[in-house]
Parts: sequence; structure tokens; C-alpha cells
Amino acid sequence: MIDQRHNAPRRYFVDAQGHRVLIGLSLEETAEFEALDPSQNETAQFASEICVNDGAVAADEVRWLELYSKHEGAWRAWIAQSQAERAQDLSFVNYV
Repeated sequence: MIDQRHNAPRRYFVDAQGHRVLIGLSLEETAEFEALDPSQNETAQFASEICVNDGAVAADEVRWLELYSKHEGAWRAWIAQSQAERAQDLSFVNYV
């Protein structure tokens, strides 16, 4: 099996100030996304397990999903565009 972890395209770019920004999100949205990320925030994960009926936790989860969907859509479009450009760059190759 081939290890793809080190060959996968990045899901972010580095802006002019050196900040990592997720593709499709602004710097502010990236910071919000990371702050709401339950896998990176043990307190939020614990709170969501204990306070299942808490509206604030549900709102945070909904917002995280909104940001994730926006990022995922932009990332998929970027990958498709990159693959199309790569195919166009190789169009000079004669496969006969």
C-alpha cells in the first residue's frame, strides 16, 4: 500500500503575512473554523458529549459544518482546476 499522507495536496495556502489560510475561507473564517474544530478542542468535544441538548453547542457545530462545507467545495474545485491545468500542460506529449 502506498502512503499518500506525504503526497496529498495541501488544503491551505500561506498569505503574504505568513498565516495559513484554508482554501475557500478568509483568514478570520480559518481562525473561527480552527477554534470550533471539535477534534482540536477537547473542551468543546467534552461539552458536546455532556450537554447534548445545549443550543450553544449545536450552533457551534452547525457553524463548523458551514465553514467545512465552504472549504471542502472550494478545495474540490481547486483540485479539479489543478488537474485540468496539469492535463493541458501535458497535451504536447505524443502517445502514438
